[in-house]
Amino acid sequence: MSDCLFCKIVQGEIPSHEVYSDDAAYAFLDVSPVKPGHTLVVPRTHVADALEDPEVLASIAPAISATARVLRDRLGADGFNLLSNVGEVAGQSVQHLHVHVIPRTADAPGMANLLTKDDSLAIDDIVARLRP
Repeated sequence: MSDCLFCKIVQGEIPSHEVYSDDAAYAFLDVSPVKPGHTLVVPRTHVADALEDPEVLASIAPAISATARVLRDRLGADGFNLLSNVGEVAGQSVQHLHVHVIPRTADAPGMANLLTKDDSLAIDDIVARLRP
């Protein structure tokens, strides 16, 4: 879809900080993270949300796991929240399927701390840690 923000990111028309990519998906740092390393995993195929095409959702599962492993190994995450909003009422702001991979640490556990913004690492520090 030519006017889709995430399609443009996948196609390299809009710059992003890549965390992981494969033939089915592209993972990049969220521009408005709630936690350091907050990453979005999107399919390379345009699908509006997780309900539109279950096969596309399934095809990005390996990328979601691989992205979480990268964030665990390079940022020291202790756990993750995996979340996909479906519809504007649920908070979906870009109508392209995306799964948030949100690194969590033991010092701020649980759902109550999920949306407590953590700016403890600058984007440049995160990008440097994620480089292979």
